[in-house]
Amino acid sequence: MEATQEEIIFYSEKMSSPEPELLQDLHRETHMKVLYPRMLSDHYQGRFLSMLAKIHRPRRILEIGTFTGYSCICLAEGLAEGGEIHTLEMNAELDFIIRPFLKRAGIEEQVHVHYGMAIDSLKNLSGPFDMVFIDADKSNYLPYYHTIFDWVPSGGLILADNVLWDGKVVGEAYQDKETNGIRTFNEFVSNDERVERVFLPIRDGLFVLRKK
Repeated sequence: MEATQEEIIFYSEKMSSPEPELLQDLHRETHMKVLYPRMLSDHYQGRFLSMLAKIHRPRRILEIGTFTGYSCICLAEGLAEGGEIHTLEMNAELDFIIRPFLKRAGIEEQVHVHYGMAIDSLKNLSGPFDMVFIDADKSNYLPYYHTIFDWVPSGGLILADNVLWDGKVVGEAYQDKETNGIRTFNEFVSNDERVERVFLPIRDGLFVLRKK
């Protein structure tokens, strides 16, 4: 009898490094106090982001879409000494969770949180960024990609979350703004010869791009 998808995910998490206690607390608090908690990165994806960052050792990371800070804390685990993260979040009301957990993680001095529309916040930033994680409004993925691309040096990483979008990107049944935004982004990147790419079915889909 073949294992179900849920059993495979459970087994994958069990075989991976455990979720740190701090992130367990953040996961629990987000689910208790914030709307749409499924936007949070989970244990398995979080350990993958942490592993990528530890391998790459970026000095500067740009995160587009903070939510309550789970993925930011994971990425910070791999920062080079003296490194920093700039993270963009539309909803300033989430600060009551973000700030205390950044402090508990001991990274409040390394993380710069920019509140407001990401497309506006990006106007006040500039590269280089060794690693970029895109996880914000899906209809703007491609504009974000175009904006940050020249900020990433050769060998730098660009990650994009939710690129499966609950499977809606497959086929043509769904034509809403968010699905079409992800679909357009995926198709553009898959034909962009400036990057090496791997599309991973982790959680809701993760595109991993390495700039040539």
